[in-house]
Amino acid sequence: MLRITIKTSDSSQIWELEGRLSGEWVCELNRLWKDRSPQAGLSTEVHLKAVSYIDPAGKQLLAEMRQQGAEIRGCGCMVRAFVEEIMGKKGPADANGLPKKILTIILLAGVLFGGGAVLCAAHKPHLKLAVQDRTAVAHR
Repeated sequence: MLRITIKTSDSSQIWELEGRLSGEWVCELNRLWKDRSPQAGLSTEVHLKAVSYIDPAGKQLLAEMRQQGAEIRGCGCMVRAFVEEIMGKKGPADANGLPKKILTIILLAGVLFGGGAVLCAAHKPHLKLAVQDRTAVAHR
């Protein structure tokens, strides 16, 4: 079940969603979204107030709503992560964005740590082998 509450003020329209955004409820939200009459100067916010589950079709619909100018907000771990994913981009979710960032961090860390190791090795004093160490090396 999905509960949709639409609140309109002078400057914004807030869509509050509660329940599960899946199956037939995605179709219902899509119908309401398409039937709305957007007004100039009126911002639209979609609050995933108490959404417990979002299926792939629901995620796609929210991403389309975002592309059409709606601001998506949510709370809860799963919903918040999804909202951050789609609010960071106007287009569809970029599956390659996160791996590129991780690889960049790994590369930078490697350069920094590798450079630090080279500098430490360059400033390390050379140790002279004691007589006992030379005899141990010679017997090997």
